[in-house]
This record gives sequence, C-alpha cells and structure tokens, in this order.
Amino acid sequence: MTTEKFAHKIRYYTIDMIIHMGFGHIGGALSIVDCLAVLYAPKEGLLKIDPKHPRWDERDYFVMSKGHAGAALYATLASRDFFDLKILHTLNQPGTILPSHVDRLKTPGVDMTAGSLAQGFGASVGIAIGARLKNKNQKVYCIVGDGELNEGQCWEAIQVAAHQKLNNLIVFVDDNKKQLDGISSDICEAFDFVQKFDAFGWNAIRVDGHDHQQLREQILKAHEQSKPTVIVMTTIKGKGIEFLENINDHHLRIDTDEKQELLNNAKKYYAKKAEL
Repeated sequence: MTTEKFAHKIRYYTIDMIIHMGFGHIGGALSIVDCLAVLYAPKEGLLKIDPKHPRWDERDYFVMSKGHAGAALYATLASRDFFDLKILHTLNQPGTILPSHVDRLKTPGVDMTAGSLAQGFGASVGIAIGARLKNKNQKVYCIVGDGELNEGQCWEAIQVAAHQKLNNLIVFVDDNKKQLDGISSDICEAFDFVQKFDAFGWNAIRVDGHDHQQLREQILKAHEQSKPTVIVMTTIKGKGIEFLENINDHHLRIDTDEKQELLNNAKKYYAKKAEL
C-alpha cells in the first residue's frame, strides 16, 4: 500500500470516529495524517514496529506530544492491526482503551502518555537518551504542535537534545498556525522555527507537511545526521475537509445537519480513495 493510500485510510477512520462521537479535535488530527502515513504505512512506512508485539524491545518509538490529536494516531494504529478497527467507535467512552488524549497504559502501540502540552517533547528526549545508553539502534520520532512550542519546557528539552547530540531523535513540528485561542501569531508570535532550532544546534529544515516525498526524503537524511533533527511541517489544520480548513475551531462539535452532511461526504470520499 502506498503512503498516499494509507493516508486516505487514516483520514477515513479519523472522520468516522469523530462523526460517531459527535465532537472532537479533528482539525489538529487531520493536519498530521500525512506524516503518520509516511511513518506507519505497511511496507513503505519508515517506522520500525511490530504490531503483534507493541512493546518489542528493538522498535522505534513514536511520541504524540500533541496528545489531543489522538484520534489520528488511533486510526493509524488500528489500520496497522495493533487492535481491532471496531474499537475505534469507543473513542472517549467510559472504559475505553482510546481516551481523548493518548495514554501508553491503555492503548497498544502508544509509546508515551501526553496531553499536558510539552511533556511529550521532554519525554522523547529522555527516551532517546535511554536508547543510547542501552546501545540500541532505535529512532525516536515525536510530533509537537506549533502552539505547544509556546511552552518553555520544550526549549529546555531542545537545549538538552542538542547538548547530547541526539542524532536518534527526529521531531516534527505541526506548523498549522492555529491553536486553542485562535491564530498562533496572534497569541504569541513564534517567529521562524527553523532559525530558532538551528540556533539551538539542531539540524533544522522546513517541508510541505502534506508532501509525502519531501517528508520521506528529509527523514532519511535525518538518519545520517550527527545531531538531532527537526522537520518543520507547513500544514493545514483540518487538511482534507474544505470547510474545516477555513475555520478556527480547535474542538469541533457536530451540532448542525450541514456539518453532519459535509463530514459524511468527506467520509465517503476517503472510503473510495482508500478502496474500503
């Protein structure tokens, strides 16, 4: 399966989950789908994993620091058979293994609990240091939100990673330029992420976060680096559903027939593209 087709599949199941729930963080989930597809796609994916053994000692690690985008990760993991697809409809329900924000103790394939912004980033640095101390040939991948980088804790972790020359750490910034309270630059201007990470001693590049070839090429180049890499992804919040791409809601509630119809149409579109 191509990474593009796998992305269609992730989008289908993410939309299906949110429709079933009636609300959720769909915009920030859809903006990172293409990155997840490049990492997790069967055969073409770059992540070293074994869905039958989620805690395999030799696996690469993935940390979803923006834990509120859990729906996209759950759709990805279920599509790779970490658990049954039917479980997706239990999202955020009592007793579920799929809480709104990711939890490593509940969900097979989730490597780090996140939700409190910035903590996942710091944990990814710790995991990378741990892998090195164990002489493991493992990569640690982390997705962090652009608004999340408002948190000072991130920059402490960024400095430590550079000092330790963690070339087994690859961080993706989901630069969709929107956050809980509005446009990111209106809340707290971040300036140029590439320049900032570069100043901290990282290998820093920017890509189109929806271009699979660019993502794949830069990840492979990162594997050859002698220091940590950040791939700043220019993304669109709600990517793949036109009406979502043009609104600023951080948390969508499906409270009108119009929204329901638009989401159902998108779901049918991605079902066809993914040949489901």
